Amino acid sequence: MAVEHDPVEKLLLDLQERAKELNCLYRIEEVMNRPDATLDDVCEGIIAAIPPGWQYPDICEAKLTLYEKVYTSRDFHETQWVQNAEIRVQDKTVGMLSVYYTEEMPQADHGPFLKEETKLIRTIADRLGHFLMYRKVKGMFGEWRAAEEDLDGEGIKEWQVVLDLLHQTDRNLFLTVSLKMLNFLCWSGISEAEKLRRSSGADRKSDEDQIEKDSNRPQQVRKFTISNELSKKIFSLASEHLTDDEISSKIEHWIQEDKLNFLIQVVNRNLSISEVADAIRRYHHIGDGVELHSPSRRGVLVSLIRRFLSVQLNYINIAKNYLEITDFYDLLEHVIFSSESHGKLGGKAAGLTLASQIIRKSPEHADLLGDIKIPRTWYITSDMILHFMHYNNFAEVVEQKYKDINQIRFEYPHIVQTFKNSHFPPEMVAGLSVALDDFEERPLIVRSSSLLEDGVGMAFSGKYKSLFLANQGTKQQRLEALMDAIAEVYASVFSPDPIEYRTHNGLIDFDEEMAIMIQEVVGNRVGDYFLPTFAGVGFSRNEFRWSPRIKRENGLLRLVPGLGTRAVDRLSDDYPILIAPGQPDLRANTSIDEQLRYSPRQIDVINLKENSFYTMGINDLLKEAGSQIPGITKILSVHKDDQIKKPIAFNIDYENDDLIVTFDGLVSDGKFIPQVRTLMKLLEKELDRPVDIEFAHDGKNFYLLQCRPQSYVEQDTGDKIPREIEPDDVIFSAHKYISNGKVPEITHIVYVDPGGYADINELNELLAVGRVVNKLNKLLPEHGFILMGPGRWGSRGDIKLGVNVTYSDINNTAMLIEIARQKGNYVPDLSFGTHFFQDLVESNIRYLPLYPDDPGIKFNEDFLLNSPNLLPELLPDYAHLSECVHVIDVPAVTGGKVLRVYLNADQREGVGVLEDPR
Repeated sequence: MAVEHDPVEKLLLDLQERAKELNCLYRIEEVMNRPDATLDDVCEGIIAAIPPGWQYPDICEAKLTLYEKVYTSRDFHETQWVQNAEIRVQDKTVGMLSVYYTEEMPQADHGPFLKEETKLIRTIADRLGHFLMYRKVKGMFGEWRAAEEDLDGEGIKEWQVVLDLLHQTDRNLFLTVSLKMLNFLCWSGISEAEKLRRSSGADRKSDEDQIEKDSNRPQQVRKFTISNELSKKIFSLASEHLTDDEISSKIEHWIQEDKLNFLIQVVNRNLSISEVADAIRRYHHIGDGVELHSPSRRGVLVSLIRRFLSVQLNYINIAKNYLEITDFYDLLEHVIFSSESHGKLGGKAAGLTLASQIIRKSPEHADLLGDIKIPRTWYITSDMILHFMHYNNFAEVVEQKYKDINQIRFEYPHIVQTFKNSHFPPEMVAGLSVALDDFEERPLIVRSSSLLEDGVGMAFSGKYKSLFLANQGTKQQRLEALMDAIAEVYASVFSPDPIEYRTHNGLIDFDEEMAIMIQEVVGNRVGDYFLPTFAGVGFSRNEFRWSPRIKRENGLLRLVPGLGTRAVDRLSDDYPILIAPGQPDLRANTSIDEQLRYSPRQIDVINLKENSFYTMGINDLLKEAGSQIPGITKILSVHKDDQIKKPIAFNIDYENDDLIVTFDGLVSDGKFIPQVRTLMKLLEKELDRPVDIEFAHDGKNFYLLQCRPQSYVEQDTGDKIPREIEPDDVIFSAHKYISNGKVPEITHIVYVDPGGYADINELNELLAVGRVVNKLNKLLPEHGFILMGPGRWGSRGDIKLGVNVTYSDINNTAMLIEIARQKGNYVPDLSFGTHFFQDLVESNIRYLPLYPDDPGIKFNEDFLLNSPNLLPELLPDYAHLSECVHVIDVPAVTGGKVLRVYLNADQREGVGVLEDPR
């Protein structure tokens, strides 16, 4: 019966066992690396090193049988409690390593043995096999050197020496090389080679004839053998048609290919990540200098891409041109997985891995992109969430996605707390402990990287959690905080928003798995805080142009000081800086009043003292530690004497100057703008689609954090704006921030009156408005209604400044119109680039900010407020909100007309008019 331990004791025992295993391997490596060590020395050293590496060293004995010679522990005797591992050299079994317990011990993973001990004995056997192979090759090399000295005198070719050595030491490889040479000669059109094939029993011509004539009849079996005599004839023929260098090159290439056979066999079988990782490590150590540009290399590489990164053909077709087999060695050195794991690294990891390799392999852009960095990252494989759930008996949670969305929303907070109060499997805990040792006490971000994330047309932007950790305190405290964050990210798989998103996109039946990326936060310590100088998101295509001179291909940046959270989240009371990198001087806000009003006021940082994520005023941070922030002068301007000017670095008074964030210095000086524009153009070109990137800058270096396909509007031609319209038929018009996009015929309008919303003082009632929108989203015709209302919908912050909704509350609407009245401080956010806006784009929901009080704008408030309101009829429980929420059946109140919305970005015009249906 297995012995039970509490989690902390179990972790300590696991770590002690890992230390013993590492010491065992170290002792074996030490004896193998002794220059004077004989084979007997090595075998006896292995026998001595094994018992201390096992769980019960006092009753542990070892036996090694090698080339019919036997090595054993002192006073050795065999028992029934044994584990074995074959010793193989070039796929031939040459011996057996066995570990015995002399007494019966408690049941573990494999009898009395731990699964880690099973892996350890295999590792020792593999290492001994590599050692024997090295000795064999070293001996061959000595013979080769001796033979080379006689080459000139005896007229022997170098390739003949190689063949002779192969014949003596590896007959299978010798025959393989001979067959490959025969095939090569046949493919080269040498008729004598065809005769040799036929004489050996392989008649290619008759086989081809049979294929052509008898397509439905099984071909005749032909025996084909390579004899020593045939091999001599093959290479004699080769010497007549090829130069000595060509023959040597071919033989060398085929021998190198053979070195990859073990890796080919591993990646093409359904083995665990542990076994694949062992094979890649073996290739890394013995495959140095093996340069393959052949089907073997391509096959292995594609298998690895498919195994760890993505099964999508469009991804594989690009990745195989930029990734190398050796890249997976570096990747897997930082992956946490179980011994039986078969998972992947997820969409975020796949996108970032490919983008980093594209940058690395684009030397023509080295001057701008050569110093771009990727943060230190560890990964947890996607199937570890299943391991975690199985370990905690959470099987019933898997079917959560099939429940009613309201039940999912109700149960989700409980699931989060259940996950956060669960235990992690010991293998995960041990892996996370190693990762924390690597990160030390640098702040971290735990990021989701699910199998479905960052796909083409379905980016899952902001659907799953990403959580910042200060990573301060004792090792145990840091480990507990990390596991808590991972558990919360795992729980987000069962959040209503991603489930609704998956349902909407036909992905609900997909077996979603959640991989994790643990990344070092980019930045510097500034007083008690940690932050990058600035961060943001970039889009290679600009779908929200504020000037007719800005084109789609000019791209867009959303920049914020500090952590990039404020660049991707909708905020109720703050703004990012918008820049089109292809037209950086055409700013969204040009007047001094606009720059002052729309300058970022808040900054997200990590508070190291409080060990938490923290939002504070930018001016507070500048006064406290502004001079310590690297490169801060590039993003600040000084407001003085009704002017905004770039500051002089050594002349800033952080205490008294009126400092605002403009990023003017970054735009006009240095290489950032050309760097980020070149990066996005390169990635768009090589990935063959527009891209969306996230990045951070520590004041010195640019760090790429994420790269995925950009969701964008297919239609790029504006509607023809009608000119002869009856004034009473115009519901609204717009002249700012118009983006192209087709809007279907609208039969219903949901209008949240800004004045009525402002009059609500109870938080519960404000939240109830969001619930009303959610219910109407399910009741009204899909893509047959529009939402109109105040401020910034779905924003983080003050609920008074925008309706509280998420993606699942509005995903069936055709259009969202955010209204800014001069009364009430309702100002729409130019939200392109936020996760919220990406949801709108992917769901084909059009967006329009509306400014009814601007000169020349038409806004038919009478129609919106005084048309019959269906809310009491549709949702009687919310009838008391009828003064705020108006639901209008357009055909019913207009004699059969519908609302049609026309949008034209080039003309900077938008209009909603009542028309007869088409």
